[in-house]
Amino acid sequence: MTIFQFDFMQRALLGALIVGFCAPAVGVFLVQKRLALIGDGIGHIALTGVAIGFLTSTSPMWTTLATTVVAAVVMELMRRYSKTSGDVALAMMFYGGLAGGVFLTGLVSDRGSVDLHAFLFGSLLTTSEADIWVIGIGGAIVVSIMLALRPWLAAICHDEEHARVSGLPVVFLNLLLMVTTAVVVSVSMRAVGLLLVSALLVVPVVTVQQFTRGFSATMFSAMGLGFVTAGSGVVAAGLLDVPPGSTVVLLGVVAFILTAILTALWRRWQGFLGARTKGVPLQPLDGARASKEPEIPVQEPTSGGSVPADSLEVTPGRSVGPTVSDATGDADDASEMAETGPGSRS
Repeated sequence: MTIFQFDFMQRALLGALIVGFCAPAVGVFLVQKRLALIGDGIGHIALTGVAIGFLTSTSPMWTTLATTVVAAVVMELMRRYSKTSGDVALAMMFYGGLAGGVFLTGLVSDRGSVDLHAFLFGSLLTTSEADIWVIGIGGAIVVSIMLALRPWLAAICHDEEHARVSGLPVVFLNLLLMVTTAVVVSVSMRAVGLLLVSALLVVPVVTVQQFTRGFSATMFSAMGLGFVTAGSGVVAAGLLDVPPGSTVVLLGVVAFILTAILTALWRRWQGFLGARTKGVPLQPLDGARASKEPEIPVQEPTSGGSVPADSLEVTPGRSVGPTVSDATGDADDASEMAETGPGSRS
């Protein structure tokens, strides 16, 4: 661990821990609203913000933050007040953001390619002290908002119409969620890059969903897993001399795969133990079921020569009670007796 005696490694580790902790706090709401790919869309828009920073000779962090916030607000307003659906608005962000970034970067002579590569795939080792302050302040604001408005945001994720009827400011909360997503993308581009930032929003959440129950448990577990994954990725990258951003994402994906496998095996084992306890044989994995029909016991006639009514065996196509013809015959007999009268009997 001698590599962490250098200042740039300490800054890289601190920045990764902050991003890994705050990104799942927003991602848990995006996953519930089925907006898992919104991070990729905003990441493509952030490319335009980076190019604007190159052209204006300002910090790309601030121009990216301003560009992504404006784009997120515009996308949400388009999705809500126009005929454009959510996936179409997201696609427009993909295409427009990437095209705008490439076009504006082409106007920069010799600085665009190298710096653009660092923002696309992350460059934690070049994080400055000013970047750490921006990442820390942005992460603290995002986590504070998510924790403070967690019940309201959970309500609009579960049932937006019910939340609107209950009096919650649904439009404001959706816009706030988009803005916080833009902030997370902007502060995370140094950690894992704009092309991989969506992984920090989604992967820890879907991993802990395999075994957690309840919204709060999922949220806090995802934040903890993101924190551990980000720290482990930076340490592994320093020891193996590989890019830290991709290492963090790969560790998260491996954790998801292992968790999914272990959870499936655990549930299968719990079902096996439950079947053994109740004395029920475990059903085959292919879903085959026994087709043997249960036998209906037939009781023997009693001493009086009659069989109880509830023990009669019913045969398909055969009636046990009186038939229509019997009822018709009884009605004819009654009519004949009425015509002859009581005096006609011998």
